[in-house]
Amino acid sequence: MEQSLQKLIELLDLEEIEKNIYRGVGPEEGWQRVYGGQVIGQALVAASRTVDVERHAHSLHGYFLRPGDPSVPILYTVDRIRDGRSFTTRRVVAVQHGRPIFNMSISFQVFEEGLSHQSTMPDVPAPESLRSELELRTEWAQQSGIGSDTLPDRKMPIEVRPLDPWNPYQPVKMDAANMCWMKARDTLPAGLSLHQCVLAYLSDWTLLDSCIRPHGVSFMDENLQVASLDHAMWFHRPFKADEWLLYVQDSPSSSGGRGLNCGTIFNRAGELVASVAQEGLIRVRE
Repeated sequence: MEQSLQKLIELLDLEEIEKNIYRGVGPEEGWQRVYGGQVIGQALVAASRTVDVERHAHSLHGYFLRPGDPSVPILYTVDRIRDGRSFTTRRVVAVQHGRPIFNMSISFQVFEEGLSHQSTMPDVPAPESLRSELELRTEWAQQSGIGSDTLPDRKMPIEVRPLDPWNPYQPVKMDAANMCWMKARDTLPAGLSLHQCVLAYLSDWTLLDSCIRPHGVSFMDENLQVASLDHAMWFHRPFKADEWLLYVQDSPSSSGGRGLNCGTIFNRAGELVASVAQEGLIRVRE
């Protein structure tokens, strides 16, 4: 297994320090704040540890309250709200420096058959025919004379291949639609719960870009304040996060310093496996 992916699995393997209380640490990557996908994934892990193994998450709704400090561990406290015959509900609060930085509600369900329909996956080029986000960012940075410290870490545990690349170093106004293929870099251990946690980690990587693209600005602009405010996710069907998944994203609206972003995630067979929604802060400062 690639070392970067092994680190992601370790990142999601929380330490239980007391019943319903878990401790997570962040990667040593020099980020100024904790990556939102990390907190979502770890909170989902904490909640899953308190649920019977035959039940899997079908929805989660979280709010980012404060920026996370990557230099200290995060404590996750799980509140066992309800254990029903079909559904289980948990609430998780993530705490640093004695203050909550994130809270999330998760609902789990016993697998059952039922009525089924879905949206149709767009007809797009295969991921093997596309360049990776890292390759594109490296080329753009060199063209702009910008140092490599602005690039995504080459040891990132995820691989992203955009279909309609957006250059954050020289942004131009583009459509709010945004699509990419994504997956974990290497084979993951079996188990749907782990793959759900990895997909939760992946789902935050490119989503907020959608509401920025129409305005010809970039998250690298000093006068643009960008942050995730909330994150919701629905898991529709089993999937594997170490196989290519198509992430179809768009932003129906931005106003009041906030942008709404929506996404649907398909596997290569065209099955809709998850849906995502997120509102982000996109505040232009004087």
